[in-house]
Amino acid sequence: MDRSFTPSTFHPRRPGIYAPLRIDACGRAGPTPEAVRWSRWRRTSSGFYLPADLELTQPEQRIVEAAAVLPEYGGVTGWAALRWLGATWFDGGGGRDDVHLAIGPCNVRAQKGIHPCEEKLAPEDLTEVDGLRITSAVRSACYEMRYAATLRLAVGVLDMAAYHDVVSVEEVRAYARSLASWTGVPQLRAALALAEENSWSPMETLMRLVWILDACRPRPLCNVPVFDLAGRHLGTPDLLDPVAGVFGEYDGHVHLVEDRRAPDLDRLELFRSVGLEGAVMVAADRRDPSPFVRRLLGAYRRARNLPEGARRWTLEPPPWWVDTTTVAARRALTGRDLRLIAHRNRLRGPMAG
Repeated sequence: MDRSFTPSTFHPRRPGIYAPLRIDACGRAGPTPEAVRWSRWRRTSSGFYLPADLELTQPEQRIVEAAAVLPEYGGVTGWAALRWLGATWFDGGGGRDDVHLAIGPCNVRAQKGIHPCEEKLAPEDLTEVDGLRITSAVRSACYEMRYAATLRLAVGVLDMAAYHDVVSVEEVRAYARSLASWTGVPQLRAALALAEENSWSPMETLMRLVWILDACRPRPLCNVPVFDLAGRHLGTPDLLDPVAGVFGEYDGHVHLVEDRRAPDLDRLELFRSVGLEGAVMVAADRRDPSPFVRRLLGAYRRARNLPEGARRWTLEPPPWWVDTTTVAARRALTGRDLRLIAHRNRLRGPMAG
């Protein structure tokens, strides 16, 4: 087999993703030993190869390469299974770059980029999607939450899995009841108590947790639409305390470019003009959230000092408004209403803490 050979795609629904091949002395089903010796192929794992000059950088490619070493019983799990199911916020970043394999009682040697897990694995927790064996969405989410480095990262796992509607909070809660004394279950349960189904990014989740755990303010609503008293949609703040009338917005680097900054400022002014006070979190606040906490507490003070009658906004939607704030509501969408969540299926990333 010379380098003119191109492996077949892994699955028709996964263009550009290739399955690793074993060495074939005849060169018909894989690289010859000579081709491998001359570095025209790269080793993806023990005994498996792909052409060295193929540009294979997608997370899905890493997942397929790791899955090549799966035993007869087992499946990809954790972030990688969630990614394969369409949860594109998960890319294996943030220190969780290994692809984890649930192998139950089987034996797989740990290799670079591959982490086998021998925890108990029930047959009903395995499924196949587009030719790849994976653990179910709910088991994969629970696994990633249990082994997350921190509670806040565990909350982010469920938030982002729910963002893509691959699991709901209630589905994870129900599955968690069956885990009992498994590793990481206390963290899983604590994360469940803090999770939301309508956070739109990992940084929104981080901001919400700073709001609750560091600023000790009441739990805010996530991305609920705000209307004026005539039913016109004013905007959808990232976070909102509807009792105090305080909102929070996260402005990442994309918000600082010229064509985004002016609309963002106009939106903040519009919220304030109807009696809402708010605080903005920026990327630098990730390292030290105390400046955002100060801004948030200042917004609460200003909101308390607003004159009576200043509140000219409502969360009551007009009759034509379509709710998309929960997993159940989004899964129930049909026809043209599906356009309302089309942006959730675009590639995202990275999923970092």
